[in-house]
Amino acid sequence: MNVISDKMVYLDHAATTGVDPRVLDVMLPFWKERYGNPSSLYRLGRDAAKAVNGARETIASILAANPREIIFTSCGSESDNLALRGVLLARQAAGKGNHIITTPIEHHAVGHTASQLASKSGFELTVVPVDKYGLVDPQAVADAIRDDTALISIMYANNEVGSIQPIKKIGKIIAEINKKEEHPIYFHTDAVQAANWLELNVADLGIHLLTLSGHKIYGPKGVGILYVKEGTPIMPLIYGGDQEWKLRAGTENTAGIVGMGAAISQIRHSKVNTLEMLKLKDKLIKGVLTNVRGSKLNGPKKAEDQLPNIANFSFLGVEGESLVISLDQEGFAVSTGSACTSTALLPSHVLIAMGLIELDAHSSLRISLGKYTTIAEIDQFIKILPKVIEKLRKISGR
Repeated sequence: MNVISDKMVYLDHAATTGVDPRVLDVMLPFWKERYGNPSSLYRLGRDAAKAVNGARETIASILAANPREIIFTSCGSESDNLALRGVLLARQAAGKGNHIITTPIEHHAVGHTASQLASKSGFELTVVPVDKYGLVDPQAVADAIRDDTALISIMYANNEVGSIQPIKKIGKIIAEINKKEEHPIYFHTDAVQAANWLELNVADLGIHLLTLSGHKIYGPKGVGILYVKEGTPIMPLIYGGDQEWKLRAGTENTAGIVGMGAAISQIRHSKVNTLEMLKLKDKLIKGVLTNVRGSKLNGPKKAEDQLPNIANFSFLGVEGESLVISLDQEGFAVSTGSACTSTALLPSHVLIAMGLIELDAHSSLRISLGKYTTIAEIDQFIKILPKVIEKLRKISGR
């Protein structure tokens, strides 16, 4: 059931998802009787290692990758950092590229990392703009490529407005350039929000590195993966033991890894019906825009350009943080944007990059649906939201 308490309706699945009961069942033994260290040689350790390798094989098969190309990490942010820092520092050490390309709407795990590398480690950064729908133009990416470009990192689907980036088209552009260049350009995509809905075949996407996170796909928090195509130069961030092909030292989180494998298997083999989710989202959007004066939808307009579960609105004369708190008091869990920046008072960098003025960006609300969301919950939200907004407008005098 999609409730946290008797009242709470959860509409923030882009922030995190609850663990699927079937995933939890698979994980539980590895916190209890099957608690061995996967690096130990005795039977309990070998059992844990077998479980880790089984999850690795499951994930590799879904990505159409080799198991040796799957690196387990603690989360999506660590995977993003390993992708950017690992590849760029390896390329820098070899004297084969000093230039990064990304977009202004990336998760901060990519955006802040790229900025830090540019300001502190001597790399040069190009940020390719997006349009008013939050979409990047593949040709603009191509035009930004230089002789010293080492890495391009562009997210697969945005976590605030749901815009789906043309990863395949960009991948083809990079592949054509790499046929002619002595020093290849490597392509990373953060697919954390995409995994529930979009194709993950790494060869078809044309990428060299891909990030996933367990807690966005009804798996546990504290586990993520980085796919690294064989032959991609990369340096570790964490040194110590030989775990994860010497790219990520530290005792493996066996229960989390097993849960990650089970979660991605569940979403691939019993996938949420995209058409049904689109119906729910369409009902939500029509209900909000019809019943709330001064409301505006942010993000792509075409269905093929957006995730089926994320809707982002701006409400004239209402502060987003106040709206989230007021809706929480009414029993709804929603967000103003990325959960990783929920304590910041700055306007959404995604909405600003799309051209919204700060006032509209500050008045934004993200609703993200999940596989347990019901029509009744959407109806309930549409009924309560106008009352909450009008109350806040009266308080603010707007």
